Amino acid sequence: MAPIHSSSQQWVEKYRPKQVKDVAHQEEVVRALTNTLETGNLPHLLFYGPPGTGKTTTALAIAHQLFGPEYKSRVLELNASDDRGINVVRTKIKDFAAVAVGSGNTNSGYLCPPFKIIILDEADSMTEDAQNALRRTMETYSKVTRFCFICNYVSRIIEPLASRCAKFRFKPLVEDIMTGRILHICKEEGVHLDSDALTMLSSISEGDLRRAITYLQSAARLYGSSISSNNLISVSGIVPKEVVQSLYQACKTGQFDLAQKEVSDIIAEGHPASQIFSQLYDMVVQATDISDETKARISQRLAEADKCLIDGADEYLQLLDVASNAMRSLCNMTQECCY
Repeated sequence: MAPIHSSSQQWVEKYRPKQVKDVAHQEEVVRALTNTLETGNLPHLLFYGPPGTGKTTTALAIAHQLFGPEYKSRVLELNASDDRGINVVRTKIKDFAAVAVGSGNTNSGYLCPPFKIIILDEADSMTEDAQNALRRTMETYSKVTRFCFICNYVSRIIEPLASRCAKFRFKPLVEDIMTGRILHICKEEGVHLDSDALTMLSSISEGDLRRAITYLQSAARLYGSSISSNNLISVSGIVPKEVVQSLYQACKTGQFDLAQKEVSDIIAEGHPASQIFSQLYDMVVQATDISDETKARISQRLAEADKCLIDGADEYLQLLDVASNAMRSLCNMTQECCY
């Protein structure tokens, strides 16, 4: 096992794009924002989409490309999941937004337009009161301050804020784009991934490039420069496919004792029930030997059980309930047969 480089820097930061044009797979966003970088005419922005698709990277790249060395004095970064109350809006954000700035030194090669930028990451975590308080601040100081909201769920941003912004949707990265980026990092870091491991990494990261890079670095630190698909499974927390397959097959037998044993083994091994539900759902949907109606019944029960877990229900009982309901659907049993 070859040793890996000793640098402690996170690869996510090391390979973060420094310019907007380098952001992967967001062609429409890049095309629209390129004009902003040429003219310096920046509206309020709202970036939304799944995690790890380049939202924060794009916001930071815009700020760096506009202001260059004056970045620190012109940009306020806040993670709204921490600073999310109304007091933060009334103090920190309002105080920063109220101070006017002039045009910077354009001789440095940067536009330095006469405004500042406030980047609010995870803005969908802000309370509704805090979002309402921002409305007036955005209107009052729009000449000297522009806002950039970043969120995963645009529906959690109140309509008055969303209507004041230019909206940009970030798409999950497709496998080809993600594979290309991962192979580039592997080449730079001297890491070898076989084709199975590369496919596995794309699968378990689900379009989230940040997650994929993190898994890759974790596996490289633990297992060296040659990484297999099993190494990636172990660092990602994904339940081995054989475990989910065994539970599914036990449900198909119609024998409750067998299904109960599989559930007990899963809990004893410490596998998270929510991850089991996610992988079992994929397996059911992709199955070719059961009807769509059966798939719908099982999927509905998986959704209900997942909600119960979020509300604090017991993992063993929810997993057992899913198994018994799946067995009833797969074997066309009546409810009385399961007792």
